[in-house]
Amino acid sequence: MKKNENPPAGGGKMNISHKILLEPVITEAATVAAEMDKYVFKVAKGSSKKEIKTSIKEVYDVEAKKINVVNLPTKARSRGRIPGWKSGYRKAIVTLKKGDKIDVFGE
Repeated sequence: MKKNENPPAGGGKMNISHKILLEPVITEAATVAAEMDKYVFKVAKGSSKKEIKTSIKEVYDVEAKKINVVNLPTKARSRGRIPGWKSGYRKAIVTLKKGDKIDVFGE
């Protein structure tokens, strides 16, 4: 970077990583999977496995061994007589190297 140039807006790649990893999925199945070094995250719709892997490395400072991605469809829901839709999302199941841990529950 030259002397008179401004730094990138938003702090660079760290800002992008937080836009790719939206939130951890905390369910009973995800908790059981965490015991086997597998963690589940909601991720951005257009994100690739490589982007998810680099985001995990930047945000949690652990190395991902394998990443599986699932696109969950929208579901019809009704509230009394009013029909509606529950939005679908993209889910990533991240397998870490043995011994690595992510503190999802804030313990």
